[in-house]
Amino acid sequence: MIAHRHPRSALLAMLLVIAWLPVGASDLLDLRGIEAIHGDVDAGKTKAAVCMGCHGPVGVSPVPTFPNLAGQHAEYLYWQLMELKREARPESPMTAQVAHLDDAAMRDLAVYFSSLPAAIPTQGTTSSVRGSQLYGEGDASAGIPPCQGCHGRNAEGHPLAQGDAHWRAYPVLRGQHAAYLAQRLKDFQNGKHTLSSNDRIMTPIAQTLDDASITALAAWLESPTR
Repeated sequence: MIAHRHPRSALLAMLLVIAWLPVGASDLLDLRGIEAIHGDVDAGKTKAAVCMGCHGPVGVSPVPTFPNLAGQHAEYLYWQLMELKREARPESPMTAQVAHLDDAAMRDLAVYFSSLPAAIPTQGTTSSVRGSQLYGEGDASAGIPPCQGCHGRNAEGHPLAQGDAHWRAYPVLRGQHAAYLAQRLKDFQNGKHTLSSNDRIMTPIAQTLDDASITALAAWLESPTR
């Protein structure tokens, strides 16, 4: 388990990144002042039938390149669906799935998957020391800020998430598939996602990571906490 040595410096790093975000851009999904997401869990369960082929019957994906959804923050899930709908990337299998979802359906799906028990980390039995260090402390020499400033000490969500919807727009990462996480970081690195304020935080951070660092972080996040 990593030591929580620099909580103030971690928060400062995040705030410094936020400071340069362009405000008022017409295409920006500004997640800094979002409200809590509410919906109908039972309706979401019914609507989720089509999701199960990729994300599993209980929100835990059998395919390592697709994300686990169970136990994720509803706010994160909702705004990801909103972003996928706006991006409409032709190469993404999600584009066709979200095209006809209305706002109520996205809210229902978000609260349903959020209500499910999170995946129990069972992979990544060889935990990455480098990944643990990068996540908890960053690497000042490489300009890498610590990940725990937004995602919490053990990657299980920010400690303020329970009382503040803004922090629930940052995903829980513990137990997520390493292959999915690595690809997600590489997509940020390549500037593929820029629609939300959180994307514009992650893009420059991902660009400080080399391939070895991405692999190490993904392996540590997939593994159980130590």
